[in-house]
Amino acid sequence: MLPETRRALLHRLAVGQARGRTPSMVGAVVRGGRTVWSGARSMIDGHAPDADVQYRIGSVSKTFAAVLVLRLRDEGLVDLADPLEQHLPGTAAGRASIRELLCHAAGLSSETPGPWWERTPGTLRPELSDLLEDQPFRHPAGERFHYSNPGYALLGALVERLRRQPWGEVLRQEVLEPLGMHRTTLLPQAPHAGGFAVHPWADVMLPEPLVDTGAMAPAGQLWSTAADLCRWAAFLTGGHAKVLSAETLAEMRRPAVAPDEEWASCYGLGLQSVRRGGRLLVGHSGSMPGFLAALWFSPADDVAAVTLANVTAGANPSTVAADLIGIVAEREPAFPPPWRPLPQIDPALLALTGPWYWGPTPLALKLGADRHLELVELTGSARTSRFRPEPDGTWTGLDGYYAGEPLRVVPATDGSVDHLDVGSFVLTRQPYGPAEAVPGGVAEAGWQAM
Repeated sequence: MLPETRRALLHRLAVGQARGRTPSMVGAVVRGGRTVWSGARSMIDGHAPDADVQYRIGSVSKTFAAVLVLRLRDEGLVDLADPLEQHLPGTAAGRASIRELLCHAAGLSSETPGPWWERTPGTLRPELSDLLEDQPFRHPAGERFHYSNPGYALLGALVERLRRQPWGEVLRQEVLEPLGMHRTTLLPQAPHAGGFAVHPWADVMLPEPLVDTGAMAPAGQLWSTAADLCRWAAFLTGGHAKVLSAETLAEMRRPAVAPDEEWASCYGLGLQSVRRGGRLLVGHSGSMPGFLAALWFSPADDVAAVTLANVTAGANPSTVAADLIGIVAEREPAFPPPWRPLPQIDPALLALTGPWYWGPTPLALKLGADRHLELVELTGSARTSRFRPEPDGTWTGLDGYYAGEPLRVVPATDGSVDHLDVGSFVLTRQPYGPAEAVPGGVAEAGWQAM
């Protein structure tokens, strides 16, 4: 970071700490997969926590729980359409699907039966049945977004059931250790911040209880540091071979339930998306008594930010984190990677490139690295899609209109390429030709002047 950028980042953090009336606030920025800045401010003159001090991260914990569930799916142990009852029998939420629980569309209650789980020990809820009322559904399943903390506790229990180990141990072995996140734990480890409430009308503080929430841990128990969460942000943007693929993480980012009317925010499979300052940010916010947290990244800018505070209310880490991203993206926009030619040429694929026609609509097929193809509509962008090669010689759409649809090269009798078939749409080298390839045929008179 340039010196003036670093100062602007620290200034924004200082304003967040002062106006938020929080004992301390830590922030960090990730770009290109690595931490490029971190800073902190506190109420103690000349002393501030560093990026290795633990804070409670609240519902940012849900992103970790979701990754564990997606690992189960990618291994073939569950299908996201499976009802919870199929793998975790005996709960009052058994008819909800795993997907609905991940994206808060199961219609479950927002909280457990009293007392409030965030300020009371998990020993008060020793059984899964203690997390839900006898009739826990507030809305029909799959109909709308309704945030549910117990829903994520059930997902944690699902992981425990299938892995036959405590949720926290599964998380450590399968996620934290491979990513080098040694300062992310279920319970606090020194050095860690204390949690406080600040009086709304006076500058006085009250310590908050730091309880072990037991079975509710996947919903908000974790403690972490700015440094560890930077590693987590880098993982969420690019994936890791030993944890989860970039393709699955892209699936987690996609909206899984209908966004609100103004499209200000929506929820995917464990990840939130919000619009801030003209940017689409992906990540999660979190809160527990005494702590607030935020982790957001901008895919378009390849910049992420983490903000942690030890106060119950008043500060706004999400806004601060979004502003940190904006400062870096606007002051020091990333350079695009240099253009490079393909390392090798496949003549057969090269011959497929260029103009194609869907009826009279002109399109172009482009060849990218690793045999990927891109189909672009030349009169607009409605049908732009990228395609991934498959072992059987076909391609599968990755995005746009043709996401998930197959692209096949159909040969002519002489072995040349006759046409392309994209999810039953026939693409030919000439508008509506050759006629025998076009569904429904072509008028014998052909093209005419009128």
